[in-house]
Amino acid sequence: MKKRKITDNIPLKIMSVAIAVVLWLIVVNIDNPTGTNYYTLNDVELINKEYVESSDTIGKMCMPEQNQDSIKVAITATKKIRDKIKVTDISAVADLQQAVSLDTNPVMVPITVTCSVPGVSPSDIKVTPQNLSVNLDEKETQEFVVNVSRGDTKPGKDYEVGSLTASPEKVRITGPKTLINKIDKVNASIELDGNTEDFTQDVNLTIIDKNQEVLTDSEMNSLRIENNAKVTVTAKLWKIRQGVQISADYVGTPAEGYQVGAVRIVPDTISVAGSTEGLESLADNNNVITIPEDSIDISGESEDVEKKISLTNLLPDNVKLTSDSSEDVWVTVSILPAGSREFEFPTKNIEVKNKPKDLQVTFETAQIEVRIKSDNKDLDDLNNDKDIKASIDLDGKKEGSYEVPVEIVLPDGYETVEDVTTEVVISSGTAVDDSKENKE
Repeated sequence: MKKRKITDNIPLKIMSVAIAVVLWLIVVNIDNPTGTNYYTLNDVELINKEYVESSDTIGKMCMPEQNQDSIKVAITATKKIRDKIKVTDISAVADLQQAVSLDTNPVMVPITVTCSVPGVSPSDIKVTPQNLSVNLDEKETQEFVVNVSRGDTKPGKDYEVGSLTASPEKVRITGPKTLINKIDKVNASIELDGNTEDFTQDVNLTIIDKNQEVLTDSEMNSLRIENNAKVTVTAKLWKIRQGVQISADYVGTPAEGYQVGAVRIVPDTISVAGSTEGLESLADNNNVITIPEDSIDISGESEDVEKKISLTNLLPDNVKLTSDSSEDVWVTVSILPAGSREFEFPTKNIEVKNKPKDLQVTFETAQIEVRIKSDNKDLDDLNNDKDIKASIDLDGKKEGSYEVPVEIVLPDGYETVEDVTTEVVISSGTAVDDSKENKE
């Protein structure tokens, strides 16, 4: 007898399997068998909370127990019905009026699950666990300021946020004392989306706990928030004005034998943003912000006087510094010996002696200050570019940053008032060295 191989009559075998599958589908469809599907629900709605507050335990409020697991739902029905059921068709509630006792801790509240798909009856549904664990706590009410934020959103080009205000500016929140004491701040977030005009937006409140985490949905549902947790945020957007100058003066006179040199301000110009009225007021003052002279007193001083001045209270109404501006400026009043003068000498003109081989030398500043005096010559006759010679000596220096003395050579009849130094960086980089090198 000839032995058959498994590969014999392949087309016939495939056709047999296909027919069997079709017959099975037909039988299943005709029989419509009953089976069970399983679903997971992550939240249970707690209803009739007022029952706890109005019961013998008056003054108490409830909240679901923390870290309570989700519930499992099993629905038994015919295949046609089960095929129609989605998890969104299923809802679960826990009715506090059905609690067996309010004296237990936690209180166990029966969970009732319903399905909106026709043909599913309550007896077809099983839920695990059968009760929601609820904690009772003293009722507490506190007021919280609403903090308005814009996240990473920005207004349009050349505009800054002038103000973000919430209405109401604070809200009253009532809830279980333990939960109320967890609250750190109440936020209202608004999106600017490149706007250039003032606008108003209704937003939902977000509550942050002391761990800087957002309250869960179940925790939020345990609170009663004034205005249904909604506020109206108004954004005022102000135009930016650049190149606003800072001016400063001083009071007093320096010590005998000394005089005032230059008054330097760092930075000497800033950018501000303001309302139309605020910028008009600034323009009326020639776009200059003046530091009051009594902010800087040089009385009896024999050395430079340096002061840090805050601009915050010097700006006109409805004008503020832009977000990338420092609120402080530094004002330096130079105090020089009588008969002397301060000259600015470009560091690119400093001769570098004994420059390290194969290394680059760069200066940290564009110029140095040289204070010069003369007993018998006019300082106005001294030519900064031709008459002042400056050099540094880097003998023995390696890679690194250094503050080195500067040798100043002046024509006869002139002399420096004090020693001069400059900061240099020696590196192996490819930066171009603009200084003059010793050609020896």
